[in-house]
Amino acid sequence: MAIQILVVDDDADLRDLLRNYLGGAGFEVSVLHDAAALERRLERERPDLIVLDLMMSDIDGLTALRKLRATGDDLPVIILTAKADDVDRIIGLELGADDFLAKPFNPRELLARIQAVLRRRTSPSAAAPEHREPFSFGGFMLDFQSRTLSQRGRPIMLPDSVFALLRIFVDHPLHALNRERLLELLHGPQYDGTDRGIDVQVWRLRRILEADPSAPRFIQTVRGRGYMFVPAGTAQEESS
Repeated sequence: MAIQILVVDDDADLRDLLRNYLGGAGFEVSVLHDAAALERRLERERPDLIVLDLMMSDIDGLTALRKLRATGDDLPVIILTAKADDVDRIIGLELGADDFLAKPFNPRELLARIQAVLRRRTSPSAAAPEHREPFSFGGFMLDFQSRTLSQRGRPIMLPDSVFALLRIFVDHPLHALNRERLLELLHGPQYDGTDRGIDVQVWRLRRILEADPSAPRFIQTVRGRGYMFVPAGTAQEESS
């Protein structure tokens, strides 16, 4: 069965372009001209990924994304925007967007980002539950069997891709992992892509774990070496 993509954009020319281009790449593409009908559409049609325009005349993309995530729906979403600043990009990622692409863009870049998001969501590391003891760190409890995270007894919803990344960090404490190694652990040894989308996943994980994501204690950046999981949440001299 073909992978289904839903494009929500009020630009008719862009909708037609993406329907033809993504359809030619083997996807099954449907379109909406605004976000007002998105909720009703999702009740009868569940695409594998949504391409969502930020600036629309009725309901903007951020509002639509906020409503979607408020229901607990973790459907992959890539946001499109014509704005040049980073504010909406940051807000979109905070709300749970999987990626962000500025207009104008090359359709080949959108195709590459769609493929990268779908790879992350179907990674081998996000597959079956594990029969192992829960892992505790800094007030958090990661339960591998139920695939849940809790903080002092309060459950926290984790998308499969974020759970997979956290599990990798838990399995490699105090080891700096660069992007290539993280991608290999997420997607398997045959993966040969270079995907900075891993930075988005790390950013989303930090938003969940860190009191201040701009000064992370658990998922730290080690200059020139990658990311390091520090279970005790103590600062590292090499971190930035």
